[in-house]
Amino acid sequence: MQLNPHKVGFGRHETFSLRYSWLSKGFQALLEDPGVFASEDATVTLGVGRNMVHAIRFWLLAAQLMEPAGKGFQPTPVGEMIFDAKGFDPYLEDEATLWLIHWLIVTNPERATAWFWFFNRFHKPEFTSAEVATALTDFASQHLRGKTAETTLKQDASMVLRMYARSKGNTRAPLEDALDSPLSLLRLISQTPGGRTYYSHPEEREGLPLGILGFAVSELFGTMEVAQLPVEDLMYPNNECPAPGAVF
Repeated sequence: MQLNPHKVGFGRHETFSLRYSWLSKGFQALLEDPGVFASEDATVTLGVGRNMVHAIRFWLLAAQLMEPAGKGFQPTPVGEMIFDAKGFDPYLEDEATLWLIHWLIVTNPERATAWFWFFNRFHKPEFTSAEVATALTDFASQHLRGKTAETTLKQDASMVLRMYARSKGNTRAPLEDALDSPLSLLRLISQTPGGRTYYSHPEEREGLPLGILGFAVSELFGTMEVAQLPVEDLMYPNNECPAPGAVF
């Protein structure tokens, strides 16, 4: 959950944003075969191309639903809680699960660094895609160790916006690529009518379930190893940790 400048990840999604069926489909395949993502039959099992297999693997890891185990992967407790056959939302039908998935991705800076950065470090309420890309590039050069290609950083900046802002009906894009990510339902990022500018304003989130907020606060307490926190630490990121107020 804490940002480590030496352990960051960019560009591992194969340029595919999270799609509706991927988490449940990938998780069910994992339950049947822990080595599915390294299998030559993965494309047949998942019904997608090789690059999409890698993307599904990435999103399951980014959302902390599975973790490396030996030569394959294994479900995490939160993954089983959601997507197991007896889980509370195996087909991703409850909006509460989307809020939880959002929290799990945004608080995973090692694998989804751009997502962590955008919601916890980028605080401009209105912006263009180019401004986000420039800001992420500046952040990486000033605060992170190692080198990441500028094109990769720009792709990640664009991917964050694609996942959270509803599309404006680009008729030139393939139908499947034009479909919105499920996280766009949270309305955390929106586009202006012209589609050239985005905005993300702090506001009341009436759709955020209290239980999901409680989960986030509990994780923050556990990470910081404290029994109490000032309200400011829940509202604003501090000590390289995320803050529920910023993430939601």
